[in-house]
Amino acid sequence: MFKNGEYVTIEQIELNGYRIGIPIPFPMKFIYCYLFKHDSHYVLIDVGYNNKRSRAAWEEAFQELNIHPNEIKTIYLTHFHPDHAGLGSWMQQLTGAQLYMHEIDAQMMQHVWGNESRQAENIKEMVLEHGTPLVLADEIERQMELMIDHIRPLPSISIIAKQVEFARKDWQVIHTPGHSTGHICFYQEEEQVLISGDHILDKITPNISVWPGASQTPLHDYINSLHKIRKLPVKTALTAHGIPVDHVNERIDQLLDHHEMRLAAMEELAHGCTAFEIAEASFAHKELTPHQWRFAIAETIAHLDYLFIENRINKVIGSPIKYQKLNGRH
Repeated sequence: MFKNGEYVTIEQIELNGYRIGIPIPFPMKFIYCYLFKHDSHYVLIDVGYNNKRSRAAWEEAFQELNIHPNEIKTIYLTHFHPDHAGLGSWMQQLTGAQLYMHEIDAQMMQHVWGNESRQAENIKEMVLEHGTPLVLADEIERQMELMIDHIRPLPSISIIAKQVEFARKDWQVIHTPGHSTGHICFYQEEEQVLISGDHILDKITPNISVWPGASQTPLHDYINSLHKIRKLPVKTALTAHGIPVDHVNERIDQLLDHHEMRLAAMEELAHGCTAFEIAEASFAHKELTPHQWRFAIAETIAHLDYLFIENRINKVIGSPIKYQKLNGRH
């Protein structure tokens, strides 16, 4: 079964589940959430972005599938980002379901989106430290503050166990830090199915960035997490964006190669430059919005700090911070 509604796409998948495309206002266009029958109820993985179109998409999906929202008893979130978790509170109120995520990202929800959050200001300070012009830093801060409205109020969160059950199968909950510090995937050993969230995606590469309050070694984390998944026999990775991935190890190798190429390119650009200057050169082929600049700068910092930790470049602490290629390296 494959249906394209006004707002939603619905595809029936293995294990008697559904892959539900919910629109998001970002270049990926859709987030794919997963709904599985389990005994007399349903389990939902990820919920989408909190705006009118996404809520309408879910209402359409429930109607198309002839499911009453209160048949969903459990919600799992792969991570705390707004396109995955933004509708958490709305969906929880609609369904009455218990909502679970990794402990680290439950804390990040509060740190980034809670009522006491200073994350927008913290990000502005971070990008200024790395040479971003004040006008752009102000725009990045404003954009981040506007995003808060698309995730508050926050849901009531429970901490997920290391193993869960849905679709009448046991699933391992695998901690895969990188894209977020508390990112998780779900793995079903007998069926060799991985629900990969944003850890492994087709065509696009997951954004790996440094953020205040999160891991300061996200690229090391991500590479280690890719190697962790590479050890598992996986027939299909059900992704959160794009199409499912059938050749998972091949895709992992492509992702590893992508980051090594990005690292090598940034190493060559590090001639007493700031992260902003290196981001400008790395993304010169694109016209970036403040939202996209936030990710471009934070991703560049992640790669430069990886190079520094690996003793491939120097990090010169100052105002602003600068990076310098080591003498003798080619």
